[in-house]
Amino acid sequence: MTKKIEFTDRAKEQIEKIISEDQIKKFFRISVKGGGCSGFKYNFSFDNKINKEDVLFGNAIIDNTSLDIISGSVIDFKKEMIGESFVINNPKASSSCGCGLSFSV
Repeated sequence: MTKKIEFTDRAKEQIEKIISEDQIKKFFRISVKGGGCSGFKYNFSFDNKINKEDVLFGNAIIDNTSLDIISGSVIDFKKEMIGESFVINNPKASSSCGCGLSFSV
């Protein structure tokens, strides 16, 4: 089974913008960590290296364990009155927290 992630144009543009502004940041890292109010939480960071368990999606990297949990998701970047953030629409999430970063499967 192929593991797929889709990035909206807004997300791609924002990742490119951040990476181009800082020569140290080379990749946008998406990971899933245990914790949060619903069991798992999304973590967004930047990295300058790819590990052997990472899968590359353009300028984004996701480790295989996290990819198993978010495969099939759409990554977006939203600007709202309360701020700007990356958002993951994960079809595997059975519930999520109001913050949008915490979820359960």
